[in-house]
Amino acid sequence: MSDTLKLYFAPGTCARVTLTALEETGEPFETSLVSFMAGDHRSPEYLALNPAGAVPTLETADGVITQNSAILWYLARKYPSANLLPAMTSPAAEAAMISQLGQCASDLHPAVSRMAVPFLFAATPQAQDELRASATERLKFLLAIREDRLGNSDWLLGADWSVLDSYLGWAWFRITGAGFDPSPFPAIAAHYRRLHDRPAVQHALAREAAAQAELRERGLAVPGVNND
Repeated sequence: MSDTLKLYFAPGTCARVTLTALEETGEPFETSLVSFMAGDHRSPEYLALNPAGAVPTLETADGVITQNSAILWYLARKYPSANLLPAMTSPAAEAAMISQLGQCASDLHPAVSRMAVPFLFAATPQAQDELRASATERLKFLLAIREDRLGNSDWLLGADWSVLDSYLGWAWFRITGAGFDPSPFPAIAAHYRRLHDRPAVQHALAREAAAQAELRERGLAVPGVNND
């Protein structure tokens, strides 16, 4: 396997979190655009890499890694100078950080998906409306915790940015783009603006914009997905 990192991604998806982390490392990497409209995620070649047929997928010299939380943990440990996560000096500190990543992946992320794209999880319009409503209430609860943290510091873990901030930023992008009311969460909205000042985020968004333009040219853009 090549020493060059290769990320399989789609614009607007949670792969943005890993894409940003890769930009933060400063390491060279390649990208491969996965078109859901074209069925790339269900091709035998892609399923051999990621049996779940999801993004992100990262090819590394150490093997293929799937799931944002695992990829982010790998990159943080592989490239410590990038400061993707704070230094961890004990098993308890590592467990606490894994818990934080798990909260993003297992608590926040599912609520985002069910609020933004309920039709992927429920068959009828009524069931979709009910799911969206329950997910919205769940999001209000989960975001209130983060709103409180960001009322006292610029970033979720204090004075320094971490990949947790990019995960929250992606979640905010998805739900506000799907009609979630941002007004009760001014600290998160300000956090999102700060996030976009980071060069790595700008570079990641530029890659997404180029990918989205390619999909549009091919007639394969997913309706309702933008890049901001």
